Amino acid sequence: MATARARAALAPQLHSRRAEICRTAAQIFRVRGFDATSVSDIARALGMTKAGLYHYFDSKEALLFEIMSYGLDRVRDDVVLPVRAVRDPEERLRQIVLRHARIATHGRGAVAHLGDEIRALPQGARRQIEDRMRIYVDMLRGTLLELKAAGRLRDVDPTVACFSVIGMILWLPRWFRQDGRLTQDQVADEITKMAIGGLLRRNGRAKRPRTLKLQPARRIRH
Repeated sequence: MATARARAALAPQLHSRRAEICRTAAQIFRVRGFDATSVSDIARALGMTKAGLYHYFDSKEALLFEIMSYGLDRVRDDVVLPVRAVRDPEERLRQIVLRHARIATHGRGAVAHLGDEIRALPQGARRQIEDRMRIYVDMLRGTLLELKAAGRLRDVDPTVACFSVIGMILWLPRWFRQDGRLTQDQVADEITKMAIGGLLRRNGRAKRPRTLKLQPARRIRH
């Protein structure tokens, strides 16, 4: 009983330490790249031994998987679940871009920036991450298809538009600075305005082709 109580008391501390390890490792992976970062590099940055780090994670790949899983948890909780309830596809698109952009700039964007490192994961772990990513991609693409069916999408391919929006958001961590002129919310607002303005027809309605009223031809007298 005493041991169980001790473990329960220790659980929040262990969770906090794991979170700290993930945040630090994400920043290092972002700057150096996954392949160029060693377990010793991460342990040194945390002020702990290599053996101490292995107490929390079996491998560098397991650490990367947890970081990516955390990022996808954020996307699920802050984007996918709340946005599913939005019936209007235009407002849904706006919320998807706005919410995802806020995540991408959080914590210097380290988690959002690691998508390219998915190749480093073992096949099973990579498939899990890809399946979770697909849920988000399908929601965004489905929203664009709804807008196209309603005549509210510009003359663009929904799949190209989908991945272009995602690419624009995931590029944010490469240039956004926490101490810069614009705040996270301001940058997210700007990205959302560009996405909506570039994808949707003005006033949300399809433009009808302009028809010219032809005058009857005049007879030429000889």
